Amino acid sequence: MAKARIKYVCGNCGYSAPKGYGRCPNCGEFNTMEEVLEEVAPKSTKATVPRTGGSAMGVNSALRLADVNMDMGARHELPVKEFSRVLGGGIVPGSIILLGGAPGIGKSTLLLQMSALLANTIGRVLYVSGEESTRQIKMRAERLNTQSHDLFLLTETNLSSIMEQVRVVDPVVLIVDSIQTVYTDEIESSPGNVAQVRECASRLQTFAKSAGVSVFLVGHVTKEGSIAGPRLLEHIVDTVLYLEGDPFQHFRLLRSVKNRFGATSEVGVFEMQGEGMVEVPNPSEAFLAERVISSSGSTIAVTMEGTRPLLVEIQALTSQTSFGNPRRTPNGVDLNRLLLISAVLGKRVGFKLHEQDIFINVIGGLKVSEPASDLAMAVSIASSYLDRVIPADMVVIGEVGLSGEIRTVSQLGARLSEAQKLGFKRALVPRTRRQSEGMPKGLELIPIRNVAEALKFALPDK
Repeated sequence: MAKARIKYVCGNCGYSAPKGYGRCPNCGEFNTMEEVLEEVAPKSTKATVPRTGGSAMGVNSALRLADVNMDMGARHELPVKEFSRVLGGGIVPGSIILLGGAPGIGKSTLLLQMSALLANTIGRVLYVSGEESTRQIKMRAERLNTQSHDLFLLTETNLSSIMEQVRVVDPVVLIVDSIQTVYTDEIESSPGNVAQVRECASRLQTFAKSAGVSVFLVGHVTKEGSIAGPRLLEHIVDTVLYLEGDPFQHFRLLRSVKNRFGATSEVGVFEMQGEGMVEVPNPSEAFLAERVISSSGSTIAVTMEGTRPLLVEIQALTSQTSFGNPRRTPNGVDLNRLLLISAVLGKRVGFKLHEQDIFINVIGGLKVSEPASDLAMAVSIASSYLDRVIPADMVVIGEVGLSGEIRTVSQLGARLSEAQKLGFKRALVPRTRRQSEGMPKGLELIPIRNVAEALKFALPDK
């Protein structure tokens, strides 16, 4: 007979311990340890797997790679190209996809729009909501001008009732909004508890793999921006997507951080409008639409989001500090990268930035994390400090080292091709041995070795 034991699991990171703590030893969050009742089956002394070949009753047998059946079907193509790009070309039948994002960022809006489009193209879609009534979803669908005969709505939080309706509707795609509201009667805890989220997600995964139905799960996020609930949730699913963006900006980025059927770190760009989420086919042009050319402290960087190059405007402002410790305020870049660039400009170039407050902003609400934008950040700071304007037809690409050297970046040819499409004529790039291989014609390349040399070309004397 199975024994029951109590353990304590952190609702933020999934760390488990035999006793509770006021502060999680793993992630450091306070009051996140929850009591979970776990049943432990007694250990068996008999072997459960036969030593010889063959398969026992109810046990899956091993298959040769060449004998695996691939009749489940190809990917379901999505009418929304930006969403399809992030998923790797479409929805794989039997896959389970987790979508997370901050409250009000547009998760439910995007999935409702996609549900109607899928219902009109591939078959029945069941949209299950544990947070909104069917009338509320209908009101949102009318506002978005979204209609479909094969889109079914269900307001339910009990997993058994949901699966019963799934058998009745027989959908091609199942959407659960959100997984933190779903519960099963077999576990005595409230919805959103670590044990409930883990068990419900595991059962939905089993259903998706056995029935060939694609399942979308909407997940809440913590204040740090990660998916709420046990870390195991991200390991259960096949794909993890994040919908990012500033609530006060109209651009939204759909980012893939895990994908078993495609490339990770892919990004789809959407714009929040009155009729819902509208895909942006050329995001670089949209991000640079309101650029002020004759202003100091503005530099165009070319960053890679997955396999897509994006041109973004990085702005910097330096001002005389009024306090003992100068401020370093980043928006869209990592604070540690800003501190590194400031130290390099002070030590290797001789700027007296210890007397200056420095503010960095990436236009459009984007978050740039790759080191290829280091040089653009350095040039922006120097432009504002010297009050000199960077040439309007120049892009800046390169990683900055601690010695002030400029290091090469990946996929330089793709970055320069995107810059040339948008009308840029010159590019500051790291000096490499194979400078001309794979580079676009008609774009003037200015190879540089260090930050001081880059500033001579980007900020010529008046």
